[in-house]
Amino acid sequence: MANRSHRNTRHIGMNALRKRHGFHTSELEIEVKDYQETVHAVMNLDCLELLKKIPSNSVQLIVCDPPYNINLAEWDNFDHYIKWASNWLIESERVLLNTGNLVIFGGFQYQSEAGSGDLLEIMMYMRHHSKMCLVNVIIWYYKNGMSAHRFFANRHEEIAWFAKTKKYIFDLDAVRIPFDQKTKNLYLKDKRLNPETVNKGKNPTNVWEMGRLNGNSLERVGHPTQKPTEVIRRIVRGMSYPGSVVVDFFAGSGVTTRVCIEEGRHSISSDLSTDLNCYLDLHIAKIKPDIFSDFLPFKFLNPNEFESHPVFRKLTQG
Repeated sequence: MANRSHRNTRHIGMNALRKRHGFHTSELEIEVKDYQETVHAVMNLDCLELLKKIPSNSVQLIVCDPPYNINLAEWDNFDHYIKWASNWLIESERVLLNTGNLVIFGGFQYQSEAGSGDLLEIMMYMRHHSKMCLVNVIIWYYKNGMSAHRFFANRHEEIAWFAKTKKYIFDLDAVRIPFDQKTKNLYLKDKRLNPETVNKGKNPTNVWEMGRLNGNSLERVGHPTQKPTEVIRRIVRGMSYPGSVVVDFFAGSGVTTRVCIEEGRHSISSDLSTDLNCYLDLHIAKIKPDIFSDFLPFKFLNPNEFESHPVFRKLTQG
């Protein structure tokens, strides 16, 4: 029978855990330790070269937006796409904590085009060659996009969420969407519903309506496929926790690093393009000055300081 009581002992236990600054999954409790600042490493390395530098079982979240072999640029052309992708997929699984998550942006619309490399192909590889589990396929829906004449204009992108084990972290409360006041008042009158949950808001579901960045967006830093901070923020908040390590080895515009700074996560970002460093300077400049009273301080490491990054600390969870 579905839970009908807001006095349920499970809710009491979860609320007590949250008051102790902990997070809950169905099989795991993790205490968030105090820390003074977040640490960020930015490199210009091949994805595989970077991953081989990272210890096993040390990363909570990997966010990646890989090239998809559609010949749009010199970095988007591979003779054997899935063979190339399998290398970083294997390494990603190795470096993730048992609570860790892997999020891959992509699409299904390119499977019959130039290089036969898309998210569908990656998902099929993972299904047959990886022990990681597929948690969700998220549909990122946007109203703005290019027009089309020979097919229905595309207005969504798929995001695949994989977890290393069933002990994965998911902090639903961090990503809930508030109910409108009329709905909230109606639900609060329903004695079957937990008023605390109603006040927190609703599950955003796996369909996210968030606009793409247009050419005039204030978030723009110059990268052609830059993702909105709103999308990355929901991923970082929901699938990691403050003080954990987030990795993005196809860093592109550097937006993952920016969000990690704002959300109190350590990060490691890499991209073959040296433009990443310029993009990050622009991102940092766009962070409002008054956030420093609300967010923890941060620092960037020089390349020769990489081994002092928190990813090398002795981890107790997982």
